[in-house]
Amino acid sequence: METPESNFNKLGLTLPPAPKPLGVYKPCLIDGKYLYLSGHGTVQEDGSLIVGRIGQDLDIEAGKLAARQVGLAMLSTIKANLGSLNRVKRVIKVLGMVNCESSFERHPYVVNGCSELFMQVWGEENGVGVRSAAGMGSLPGNIPVEVEAMFELHEGA
Repeated sequence: METPESNFNKLGLTLPPAPKPLGVYKPCLIDGKYLYLSGHGTVQEDGSLIVGRIGQDLDIEAGKLAARQVGLAMLSTIKANLGSLNRVKRVIKVLGMVNCESSFERHPYVVNGCSELFMQVWGEENGVGVRSAAGMGSLPGNIPVEVEAMFELHEGA
């Protein structure tokens, strides 16, 4: 039987370390059957960040890969705090923020890097939720993408 954990393992990707808060907030919060993740950045396997503005320092494909890296950081936070991706039933909402030049208009394409990862982990039915993708004049540390999300947990998980 396919599970989120087995789906992730099939991708052959490696999770970065779960990021530590860079301010006064919790990386995640469980309220009843919902898991809320604070905005995550582009943490890589070595703990460093992907940096740069899309349309200036990074092209759109590098931006999409950066968004996937944010998704990996989010999965790392889920595993560090819940023990397993299998505890998550489905993705409810994703908000993707893209650090880009003012003329850039393809924010949804960039944020697909994260959304496609979630779809691969939780499947088409449960891995795709509602979503917003917006351009920003800047993001912390000049990261190209920041994503926050809300998930539904399995009952009793």
